[in-house]
Amino acid sequence: MADNKFWTGRSVLVTGATGFLGGWMVKELGARGAQITVLVRDDEPRSMLVREGRLGVVSAVHGTLADPALLRRTLCEYEIDTVLHLGAQTLVLVAKNDPVGTLEANVEGTWNLLEAARHSDVKQIVVASSDKAYGASTELPYRETHPLQGSYPYDVSKSCADLICGMYARTYDLPLCVTRCGNLFGGGDLNFSRTVPGVVLATMRGERFRIRSDGKFVRDFLYVKDAVEGYLLLAEKMSADRSLIGEAFNFSLEVRLTVLEVVEKVLKMMARTDLEPIIENVVSSEIREQYMTAQKARERLGWSPTYGMDGGLEETIKWYRDFMPVSSDKEGAG
Repeated sequence: MADNKFWTGRSVLVTGATGFLGGWMVKELGARGAQITVLVRDDEPRSMLVREGRLGVVSAVHGTLADPALLRRTLCEYEIDTVLHLGAQTLVLVAKNDPVGTLEANVEGTWNLLEAARHSDVKQIVVASSDKAYGASTELPYRETHPLQGSYPYDVSKSCADLICGMYARTYDLPLCVTRCGNLFGGGDLNFSRTVPGVVLATMRGERFRIRSDGKFVRDFLYVKDAVEGYLLLAEKMSADRSLIGEAFNFSLEVRLTVLEVVEKVLKMMARTDLEPIIENVVSSEIREQYMTAQKARERLGWSPTYGMDGGLEETIKWYRDFMPVSSDKEGAG
């Protein structure tokens, strides 16, 4: 478990704070007594940061990762000790439609932040990569020693950013670590093109969920609260053990589920197995099988997930039912 004493009064910068993971991260950091600064690109009234009133109790810097001067000023002026770099373009479909914008956000944004950190007194940096950074592989599960060989726009953006992190750690001894998480899920994710929030919302509306693939793509998952715990624990461990600098860590449930199996789980939990999903089978530019081992995180950090898939899904469904009360007695149609 993360240590409250470590975070009490600690000056922390969170990029991507209006995003899904960022909202939960700011909430937990607040509970642990950190002094939080957030980088905000767009005002998003539905985000947890805004909806739960946290924007009024953090220091908000309005701008983007494309502004090196702003990043240098932020790190110095707010005397940042720890950076949690979550800011990114995170949607596969958006990356396919706008590869340049995705590369600018994920790759250039990362080197801008790390270059600013190189000229500041930051003590720890945790950078969000992804299991997508590994690219396709016939040797699964992914281990941190696997090559980073993304092929599609989103995957390449994460491979490049990940490699850049390693470069800054090795060349400049920048105190950073990289996280590679399975597919995150949980309440607060408003990107309904993703499987879990998409099927929950469709089911609440009494509609059949549309699976873009053939339903047989295999993915690994992680509940968002366990991801938050992993990030905070990694920053703490890095502060005490410099041998961790430059290392990457997988965080996942270490389960192998197809998209169809996840959808069926949600339908069963919501007592709507009658809403059989529609298989569109139109997806492209995505890897068919991705799953990881989190053995390194268990052994070197002492991390393990608190929530299993079912427990995480139960909390997720409850969050959406509380936050988005819609009629669920409508019969779906294909």
